[in-house]
Amino acid sequence: MAIEPDQLDQSGLELAAMLKHLRNQAGLSGVRLAARCNMSQSKISRIEGNKLRPSLVDVEQILNALNASPAIAAEVMAIARIAQTEWQDRKALHRKGLDKKQLELAGLEAATTDFRYFLLSMTTGLLATPDYIRESIANAPPTQQAKAVAMKLERQAVLLDRSKRFTFLLTEQAVRYPLVSSDAMAMQIDRLASLALQANIRIGILPMGVKYSSTPLSTFTIYDDRLATIETDLGAAVFRDPKDVSTLLNRFTAYEAHATVGDEARELLTTWAWSFRR
Repeated sequence: MAIEPDQLDQSGLELAAMLKHLRNQAGLSGVRLAARCNMSQSKISRIEGNKLRPSLVDVEQILNALNASPAIAAEVMAIARIAQTEWQDRKALHRKGLDKKQLELAGLEAATTDFRYFLLSMTTGLLATPDYIRESIANAPPTQQAKAVAMKLERQAVLLDRSKRFTFLLTEQAVRYPLVSSDAMAMQIDRLASLALQANIRIGILPMGVKYSSTPLSTFTIYDDRLATIETDLGAAVFRDPKDVSTLLNRFTAYEAHATVGDEARELLTTWAWSFRR
């Protein structure tokens, strides 16, 4: 099912309204429904007021407590799955301020142990040199750029936390796309080769000519097994539904099986870095 960004904006409101309507239709107060669901009354109130995004388990518990018919339950669960997805518009993000996004990512990274990145067309900020970062946000408002670069570089400290594991899968395009000058590109690729030596970092390369998928590709990131993001030039979709996250985990594992890693990956990176130096 295709999900449009405006659906994501409205689905939370629609879900809250439907759950409240079903409770009223069942003749239950919020207190009685909370008791049946083993939830607090305040949680029911926040869900119905669209101030708390319920998990799919929460919604199932509420529907069971309300004795909803299978048809109604299926309709509500479909809306709940859409509500578990959040659209982050890139233009709106720039208006809000890139520093807010950096703080959000830093918080997410602090709470995550196992990171998986599939990088389709460019390198992510965690792996990037200052020159590469500056050019990657060149279209952002000039007043935000210096602070955003500093915060992105500060976030790279998370790579030094040996309790965390990072797997980065990069296509050849992502590694070699000439975002910056030739000498700066060589230094960027050198950084990838250096980070690939770190014990808690695994870098895999998917060279041109290696067929690893028959479907259109997107850049995506998976944080443990609880949240995933898919990025486009227009924005990012955030997925919290375990089924969606599991689908991306399976996709990542399939891609990883075709990746060049270890010494062979570092040899490729070294060769590509020298191609820019020449």
